[in-house]
Amino acid sequence: MASQEAVEKEKPIQKIPDIITNSVLVESVRLPENTPKVEGFNFNNWNSSSPDSSFYSLLNSYANMGFQATSFHKACEEIHKMLDWDLSQVPYNNESEADELQDPNVRKSIKTKIFLGYTSNLISSGLRETLCWLAQHNQIQCIVTTAGGIEEDFIKCMAPTYIGEFDKVHGPTLRQNGINRIGNLYVPNSNYCLFEDWIMPILDEMLKNQIESKNTKIYTPSDMIRLMGERINDPRSVYYWCYKNNIPVFCPAITDGSIGDMVYMHSYKNPGLMIDIAGDIRKINDLAMGSRGKTGMIILGGGVVKHHICNANLMRNGADFGVLVNTAQEFDGSDAGARPDEAKSWGKIKSDSTAVKVYAE
Repeated sequence: MASQEAVEKEKPIQKIPDIITNSVLVESVRLPENTPKVEGFNFNNWNSSSPDSSFYSLLNSYANMGFQATSFHKACEEIHKMLDWDLSQVPYNNESEADELQDPNVRKSIKTKIFLGYTSNLISSGLRETLCWLAQHNQIQCIVTTAGGIEEDFIKCMAPTYIGEFDKVHGPTLRQNGINRIGNLYVPNSNYCLFEDWIMPILDEMLKNQIESKNTKIYTPSDMIRLMGERINDPRSVYYWCYKNNIPVFCPAITDGSIGDMVYMHSYKNPGLMIDIAGDIRKINDLAMGSRGKTGMIILGGGVVKHHICNANLMRNGADFGVLVNTAQEFDGSDAGARPDEAKSWGKIKSDSTAVKVYAE
């Protein structure tokens, strides 16, 4: 009798307990019919006789690839919105708009004002040539960058930067050989000596103009960058094209790099030079506020360049379009890590904007 009871106790459970089915096999709600399905590019469809259309199809497939590929596609769409918008898409308002804006051709000519921001490493890298193309062809209306983002452009007109290694050569060994490392890029110290020889006469000229004007002519950082863009006279330079096309370039931390070193040394050789940062904050904020149409932000990297552009657009209650690209996370409260939604809470991006952040370098 006891053994029969033991056998009965050992019999397997024939029915899955309700707690398991309720926990694991939760019934799915049907998604809307138009919900995109995850699908990548099928390289069997690559058309070698028409590579342009195939590349377009490949990039277009990012939309349904997932993760940051989908974010990248959304960023491309956001930039297309910036480029495609003009004031003719908005009906004329006779109560708030000037009479000249009744002209359809005038309305068509008013495009999105695009603020481009990037950190210095992008100029140090091969992306400099892409940024140069944007300035050459008037694809942006304003640039904000760091001191390194200014000086490295001019230095590359004088001597090259080289591909190196992240960790192959010990830092102290590079130091002994006068080689500076930026990630896996090598910059000989002699490059900065060439830069010193070139910039010192420009600083002398700035001081001379300042003294002769009895301090009524004090250069802002953007004035200084424009002057250097004129003096370099080299179409390989981003800021040469900014000078030619009258694109303002702002660098709120212009002394935080080799330019700052040169200004410091110049203060011993020929003291008295002043640089007016207050003038530039007025200039960039007025640039955002004075836009007769929409504004867009493309910000590559974080830190001062990101906040400076966002804060200028706060003055007009936010940018209409935005693409943010960096690898920063928001858990530490940094501005670099802030997503568009956080910027909306400050009024730096408009509440109805479809701004995108891409977590990428």
